[in-house]
Amino acid sequence: MSHPNTELIERFYTAFQQRDAEAMAACYADDVVFSDPAFGELRGEEARDMWRMLVSRAQDFSLTFDGVQADEREGRAHWVARYTFSQTGRMVVNRIDARFVFRDGRIVEHRDSFDLWRWARQALGVKGAVLGWTPFVQRAIRAQAKKGLELYRRRQRRA
Repeated sequence: MSHPNTELIERFYTAFQQRDAEAMAACYADDVVFSDPAFGELRGEEARDMWRMLVSRAQDFSLTFDGVQADEREGRAHWVARYTFSQTGRMVVNRIDARFVFRDGRIVEHRDSFDLWRWARQALGVKGAVLGWTPFVQRAIRAQAKKGLELYRRRQRRA
């Protein structure tokens, strides 16, 4: 029998496979802290809205996950997302390692790590391959991701 936090991680990624952002959000504590190389650090509803935005925009999307391990306090998983990056129409295969911290049966910290330069080469083509490793371009990628999330959140508040 697996640990309840292992099942929590599996529930999170199964919901992601099904593009069920609300089920994903339900796995998070109210005060969750999420971080990754593209969005930086997001907290609470901002983190949940990031998943809502990504799920709503997903094109040609598939996800696999494995290596799920967890105990009472911490967990980890490896996941691979395949999708078309909407801004360029280019196919991306992003390989991500995730670390989790749990409290009271929910995820309170979720930290994804991946190679942003590898992502930029796939998503942006030649520009990403030549310049994607530079701090300038990586900051621009983060700024664009944050701006997209802010616009999404504004539109959701108006709806």
